[in-house]
Amino acid sequence: MNKLVNLENYPLDRLDSPAGQRLVAQCIDDLECKGMFTLKGFMRREVIDEILPGLLEKLKRESFTHAREHNIYFNNDIKDIPADHPALTRVETINHTLCGDQIAGPLRQIYEWPALAAFLAQVMQKPNLYPMDDPLACANVMGYYEGEGLNWHFDRSEFTTTLLLQAPRKGGDFQYLQALRSDLDPNYDGIARLLRGEDSEVSTLQLGAGDLNVFKGVNTAHRVTPPVGDLARVVTVFTYYETPGRMFSDEENLGFYGRTNS
Repeated sequence: MNKLVNLENYPLDRLDSPAGQRLVAQCIDDLECKGMFTLKGFMRREVIDEILPGLLEKLKRESFTHAREHNIYFNNDIKDIPADHPALTRVETINHTLCGDQIAGPLRQIYEWPALAAFLAQVMQKPNLYPMDDPLACANVMGYYEGEGLNWHFDRSEFTTTLLLQAPRKGGDFQYLQALRSDLDPNYDGIARLLRGEDSEVSTLQLGAGDLNVFKGVNTAHRVTPPVGDLARVVTVFTYYETPGRMFSDEENLGFYGRTNS
């Protein structure tokens, strides 16, 4: 695995060592303070250079284009506010997705590596985390070309694990507004200000190829701005759950990927 990821800086294979425990403690602290942590240069650049041309070709020929209008909740059934409230302003998201059954080699090796799931479980302070059994949803590669982006939203899952493979020349920035809402305060007016572009507290995180990012986005609004230029933003999304054997429903897979496992 050391040929694929930087175990000198990130000793995921030695979590019980002093260096491993320092890494876990730092990531826990970053999650508490920032709602995320980033392992810069986690995947080795030479491995990315080897696999990226094939992935780019697959994205052009085989990916599912997911274009949709949505509100920030990805949910049309918000009953607490009127349908015309500005917090429900609709935005557009476009991405091109390769499913887990279209991905092989180093990306699947990293995703299925038990040490990565064990590390994430320690940082998230959970007994265990497991890769999905769903052959479509387990790990995805997503491409965003010029003018396309992932618009403002809240996540459904507690945390999201991404590995950036290619950054665009310009744009493609990860922007977020930490703790915009809470379990006790939906902050509809604050969401409306964000969607109007009136919130000055938005933060921007610029990631590079090989960076692993873990982000808690349930109550933190976030988006990826459209790339500018001829280089797409290409990112892998790894999905883990606290219980083994997790699968998406046919309805979910059809909505996200245009096909099912059936």
